[in-house]
Amino acid sequence: MQRWARTALSGGVVVALAAGLLAVGAAAGSPPSTTDAPVATAPADPRVARIAQLQTDLARTPGRYTGWNELGFAYLEQARVTSDPSFYAKAEGAFTRSLEERPEDNDLALTGQASLAAARHDFAAALALTDRSLAINDFSATTYAVRVDALVELGRYDEAEGAAQRLLDLSPGGLDALTRGSYVLELNGDVAGARSLLEQAAEAAASPQDEAFARYYLGEIAFNTGDLAAARAAYDTGLAALPDDPQLVSGRARVLAAEGDTEAALADLRAVVERLPAPQHLVAYGELLEATGQLDAAREQYDVVRATQQLFAASGQDVDTELALFEADHGTPAAAVASAEKAYAKRPRSVVTQDAYAWALHRAGRSAEALPVARDALRLGWRNPAMLARVGTIEAAAGDPAAARRLLEQALALNPVFSPLHAPRAAELLESLR
Repeated sequence: MQRWARTALSGGVVVALAAGLLAVGAAAGSPPSTTDAPVATAPADPRVARIAQLQTDLARTPGRYTGWNELGFAYLEQARVTSDPSFYAKAEGAFTRSLEERPEDNDLALTGQASLAAARHDFAAALALTDRSLAINDFSATTYAVRVDALVELGRYDEAEGAAQRLLDLSPGGLDALTRGSYVLELNGDVAGARSLLEQAAEAAASPQDEAFARYYLGEIAFNTGDLAAARAAYDTGLAALPDDPQLVSGRARVLAAEGDTEAALADLRAVVERLPAPQHLVAYGELLEATGQLDAAREQYDVVRATQQLFAASGQDVDTELALFEADHGTPAAAVASAEKAYAKRPRSVVTQDAYAWALHRAGRSAEALPVARDALRLGWRNPAMLARVGTIEAAAGDPAAARRLLEQALALNPVFSPLHAPRAAELLESLR
């Protein structure tokens, strides 16, 4: 599975779509916005209403630096929820204004800038900004949450573990702490520990959004390990808390597809992309269309993915890792390698980036060159069937059938239906190697 939001790519990541990342900003509220003109009436959406109220308040008292911080985080949240990167520039303006009003001892503005840098996938900048913020206030769970994300995405996993522990010490029952701790454990192959922290997060959720977030990743862990019943239960429980949540509906669609109910799965995914055309949902929809022989419709979804990624890139977001893997599967090898080389130059120790770089090289016919990078991507013990299948495929192409069989067997033992498109290909290759 690809996690475009949690960190980048995960379970098949992130990242946090990137995305965006994990739910940053518990101490300051959900990711906010910048300096639009005040709105006369508060819209029904509570996030939009909050932004409008902050804008109105700041129009009256523009020197209140804490208000600019709140607005900046509100814009970031709106960017996460809507997948609209135009909110990044607004958040940047709000945090900049906060620092203009209070240049010294303004750790939350620096944390806001770090959150923005992480959302744009500039993890080196995010890490440097958390250094500056923590030099002012070393007790901010919000800052440590961003720091964990940055360290994970840069491939500095030992340091990420230490930062996650500090975060858990500061906020033992907090969503940010529990979900990030869970992800660090999952990356290191500790599925039971990762699940335990997410269950705690779900039980302690302070809002339907928080519970939905935790239930979604519980579903992802269950799906990645082939427990379709537990995955469906997690997604359904999340949807009971937050009906029609796109992430949860998309997760449910994957279970439906894995169980063979492709008609219901396609209906779910169609509804998701109509509501929130984020890359991870578009790819899932396109791959299911492709797997069911609807090639023209699939290509339409892939074209939208490219257009969306161009929009993100134009707004300052680094999408090279995500684009490399996408182009390797659905585009041209040359485009995949071009994106992968840029990503790898910036994050050579990230297992997610290594996986994407190796796969792009393999698809370009450079499997021998890809092999050491692919093998290194498995060093943490991450139980990720999609990644295991990719590395197994590279092993086969590079001339080690025994290693290829072992990795493909591991992938399909974890979840024989991890993807409607890629799992059958892995199974076919394994059969040929036998």
